[in-house]
Amino acid sequence: MRASRIRRSRDLPGSVESGQQARLQSSAMNARYDSIGYGYATTRREEPRFREIILAALGHAKSVVNVGAGAGSYEPRDRYVLAIEPSDVMAAQRPRESAPAIRGEAHCLPLRDGSVEAAMSVLSLHHWETHQEQGVRELRRVASGPVVLFTCDPEVSASMWLMKDYLPEVADLDRRIFPDIERLATWLGGRTRIDVIPIPRDTCDWMLMSFWAHPERVLDASARNATSGFARMSTDVVERVVASVERDLHDGTWDARHGHLRNLDEYDAGLRLVVSTKS
Repeated sequence: MRASRIRRSRDLPGSVESGQQARLQSSAMNARYDSIGYGYATTRREEPRFREIILAALGHAKSVVNVGAGAGSYEPRDRYVLAIEPSDVMAAQRPRESAPAIRGEAHCLPLRDGSVEAAMSVLSLHHWETHQEQGVRELRRVASGPVVLFTCDPEVSASMWLMKDYLPEVADLDRRIFPDIERLATWLGGRTRIDVIPIPRDTCDWMLMSFWAHPERVLDASARNATSGFARMSTDVVERVVASVERDLHDGTWDARHGHLRNLDEYDAGLRLVVSTKS
């Protein structure tokens, strides 16, 4: 891609932040990314089955921007990739062979209209705070082809045992920070497809939704800390949840209620693939 196709962020409408609130939101988001980022590459490893789904959704696009790129999971390795990541801690965990990460945020992408053939974002949208609509519209603006999102349906995830029985605070938060599918479709325009993505019991990507068959992960600080759900909770809430799950595992309460989940190969915990194409 030629350098002339990159547009400076100050040329983009709405890219210049104004006011203390916007600066504070950006600072808080970056601090949370940094907190989650330590050890992220250990517990949030790339799930091959998810990778296949994402690559198929990207189609034949030869250039892709990955927004909220993190440690590089799920990025294509055979195409030109522009990685956008605000957290230095996350970017530092990217493999050496991955595209270098540009420090930036979704709502002001330093790219010209239609300058890449596809855009993607994997479980990042809920971190974009008040900039979600602008960020999603930016993905649509810069991509001439598909926009591919991995996100969560908060109503479905709220019914998972962890949120339903132990952590309703995350369920309430998710309803506020994950835009509903209809709203996403409106922001994206064109044609939007939504696919249910069941989470395999043996997935190596330990997102919070993967805890559905593994209550022991709640007791593992490294597993908890790599999820934004726990990272957004106060210490008092986390300690309460850990103590409750530990007690119920010890006395058999958890298995009496939910032990059947251990025998399932996969489960719909709310993970969704959103694919938007222009009309």
